[in-house]
Amino acid sequence: MLSINPKDLSIPALQKYLQSAVAPRPICFASSISKNGEVNLAPFSFFNIFSSNPPIAVFSPAYSGRTGAPKDTLLNILEVPECVINIVNYNMVHQTSLASSPFTKGINEFKKAGFTELKSELVTPPRVLESPVQLECKVIEVKELGKQGGAGNLIICEIIKIHINEAILNSENQIDTTKIDLVARMGDNWYCRANGNALFEVQKPITTIGIGFDAIPNEIKNSTILTGNNLGLLGSVENLPTQTEIDNYKNNVPKFNSENEKHLFAQSLLQLNKVKEAWMVLLS
Repeated sequence: MLSINPKDLSIPALQKYLQSAVAPRPICFASSISKNGEVNLAPFSFFNIFSSNPPIAVFSPAYSGRTGAPKDTLLNILEVPECVINIVNYNMVHQTSLASSPFTKGINEFKKAGFTELKSELVTPPRVLESPVQLECKVIEVKELGKQGGAGNLIICEIIKIHINEAILNSENQIDTTKIDLVARMGDNWYCRANGNALFEVQKPITTIGIGFDAIPNEIKNSTILTGNNLGLLGSVENLPTQTEIDNYKNNVPKFNSENEKHLFAQSLLQLNKVKEAWMVLLS
């Protein structure tokens, strides 16, 4: 295993490791405005939500690692503590990347990247019409993490108005993950797209308590076939099937020539999320 002391690396080399390891990262496409009315639009992948009550988002425009200069977004927010966080989906990713070009201060990235300004309702900076979700925010704190190149500035925002394109809603008026088609930043020039086969569900154990990995019999836990993900699913059940259930299920189970064959069959059931059936196969 490669072990690294961050202090032994240059800032660009350290950032390359961090951005490749801590990914994918959602993109904050922030619109801001100066006290003179100059609009700026720029993407930041050091970004997430951190609270629902109050609704808080945080993003971080770092000082340039090459020049040490502050981002125009930071300068604008220090003058006018408001912004709009425009969520980025696949249809706008190349325009968003174009907006990250190092244009001189005062250049309007809406025009350079071909986006449409949409008047906000509660804050001064405009929204991006093409964005599927737009979050109007008031900035409640700017926390400087350092003064040297590469140092971040945490922009702590309270979301005060949410705008959602109705085209991405489902029948329950909730955002449909399969429709919003989000993108996220990886390391280097890489992005990823949250769409199609890249999407999968994992049920959260909020109201149930699984038996746990440690309760799985050793002959199953030490399988050369079943993966950590397979065992995690097996450990998520609240109760093992009863002997009566196992006996009744036997007619649905083919005869196996080896434990590996049995485990392969159970694995195929787990891939279909048939966890109880997989348990009955393994315990039969």
